[in-house]
Amino acid sequence: NMGVLVSVGSLSSFGYSLYALIRAALGEGAEGWLHGLYFESAAMVLVFISLGKFLEAKAKGKTTDAIRSLVMMKPVRATVVRDGVECEIDISELEIGDVFAVRAGERIATDAVVVGGSAAVDESMLTGESLPRDKSEGDRVYGATVSRSGYMLCRATALGEETALFGIIRMVKDASATKAPIAKLADKVAGVFVPAVLGISLVALVGWLIAGEGIGYAIGRAVSVLVISCPCALGLATPVAIMAGSGAGAGRGILFKTATALESAGRIKTVVFDKTGTITTGSMTVSDVFCEGDTEELLSLALSLERLSEHPIASAIAAYAAERAQSLALSDFETLVGRGVAATLGGERAYGVSYSYARELGNMPMALSDACETYASLGKTPTVFILGGRYLGAIAVSDRPKEGAKEAVGLLREMGVGVVLLSGDNELAARAVADEVGIDRVIAGVLPDGKAEVIRSLSSEGKVAMVGDGINDAPSLAAADLGIAVGCGTDIAIESAGAVLMRNDPRDVAAAVGLGRAVLMNVRENLAWAFIYNCIGIPMAAGLFGLALDPMFGAMAMSLSSVSVVLNALRLTAWRPAYERKRAENSSPVTARIQIDAHQSESDNDEEKGDKIMTVTMKVEGMMCPHCEARVKKTLEAIEGVAEAIPSHKDGTVTVTLSAEVDTAVLVKAVSDQGYPAELMSL
Repeated sequence: NMGVLVSVGSLSSFGYSLYALIRAALGEGAEGWLHGLYFESAAMVLVFISLGKFLEAKAKGKTTDAIRSLVMMKPVRATVVRDGVECEIDISELEIGDVFAVRAGERIATDAVVVGGSAAVDESMLTGESLPRDKSEGDRVYGATVSRSGYMLCRATALGEETALFGIIRMVKDASATKAPIAKLADKVAGVFVPAVLGISLVALVGWLIAGEGIGYAIGRAVSVLVISCPCALGLATPVAIMAGSGAGAGRGILFKTATALESAGRIKTVVFDKTGTITTGSMTVSDVFCEGDTEELLSLALSLERLSEHPIASAIAAYAAERAQSLALSDFETLVGRGVAATLGGERAYGVSYSYARELGNMPMALSDACETYASLGKTPTVFILGGRYLGAIAVSDRPKEGAKEAVGLLREMGVGVVLLSGDNELAARAVADEVGIDRVIAGVLPDGKAEVIRSLSSEGKVAMVGDGINDAPSLAAADLGIAVGCGTDIAIESAGAVLMRNDPRDVAAAVGLGRAVLMNVRENLAWAFIYNCIGIPMAAGLFGLALDPMFGAMAMSLSSVSVVLNALRLTAWRPAYERKRAENSSPVTARIQIDAHQSESDNDEEKGDKIMTVTMKVEGMMCPHCEARVKKTLEAIEGVAEAIPSHKDGTVTVTLSAEVDTAVLVKAVSDQGYPAELMSL
């Protein structure tokens, strides 16, 4: 391995120098022998190698800052409630099922479910999202996240290595430990590099002896070749970049399970999005009801059928019908995969099925068919209800695209990545959603078992990434070159994926691809530097350019080469997603300058007083509740020159009244730093 070159070089220098010293001591041409000693080179080779290793270790340590910071966040104490009394215990004594209290400013002891109270929880250490999330009874919370306000009682559901925190740490460590396919190139080169360099060193030794140089000079050139060629830079090129990339992703809620997944992200040519829960919010609501007969009968049947299903569409219909009708007793309930549900009611077969399947059953009334076509064309999903062959009507539900979905599609297109919408929904409904977010290619009406086949067929066009969140997405996630699961998805979807997005933000798909490309580019830069360095360094060390490079300077040059590769990889720790860079570039540098006459009298009229102030309106993303409004208001009003700030989470804006000269870039930055991306709308 690469240590052979250093060992042979140092031992050769020391061995020859010891031989020369003995010859000189014996009086055999002492002056000539003493001019060819390399004791200092033998020592300094090891010094420079050790120094290089030390710098590498320090630099590589920075690539795992994200992991270290997560480990340091692990709570050490918990306040449990036993027999109605709170008592503080060591975290190691906490057991599953224990109820513990969390106050404002405290870290949550472990993964748990809220059983009482409410709070705003900062989950940025897991998701990279600085916006606190409101938690109330029944919600899941995660160990090491921070309660920013409120008081909660939580029941522990996982401990130690079973928690989400340790799961993230494990995934990042695994990704850093595995080898990416691109590393095979370096491995192949390293496999022949050492014997080749030994051969070149021997040629240099013999060549200079034949050329008439002394044994000391020839050995100096041979040793220089050995130490300058030590392929540390080659060996570091890939693993350090993988470590830095994995750490950068983890810090922003983008987790790659293996180095192969990280490399695959950088080679993706097509991204396939599942529709419901991935491009759309997955929060279905009933938008329309079509019924030419008894509406109550329709709603009763809908409630009876859909309350037994766990599908998001079924849940929305059941919730709507429960407020308006009574449930009926059913038997022989069954799920028609990808089509709907069926059961028996009073001896008659009852169905709640998709529009396409209802058409297959035949005899659908024209008015009902036209209504379903209209709903589908508007991006709504109609469910048709049939009882004993009678079409009772249809209930349509709608789902809106997630915030950031359209921007995510645009970012992927700018990167030259094709985008496909894959859905089990009907063509019209899927097309309506695709048009809204800017996706041209739609594959609709695909059953769960057919999605994997679609992914395989798309693979002929290049590497494919599948983005999903449901159980029905698991086969297609596994079939894709890279499966990407959103963190709020099902456990089986996350297990089937190679990458996990902890935030429910479609833009992180583009960020994952961008990070993969950045890592690949960094690896290529490192490999190129290592190859170029050796192509120049070896001939120089051999003395071909008229340079008699001392072995210790060769060792120093080799160490600097390795350090330069590590430092280049460390640039990845400062990586930011494209949409964040764009937001920073587009932040308005406009300065609002208000001239105040300090000597103006109090008797000035209202119009003159109006000249003293100026109103600035900013667009602010992420404000979801009065708690967010209060945080933005407090931040802005703390800035000198801001008289008043009036935020509105409903409008997504904040109106700022200025009473002095203020740089609006300061206002924008202050709000953005609090986790609410802002931009200037008007002065």
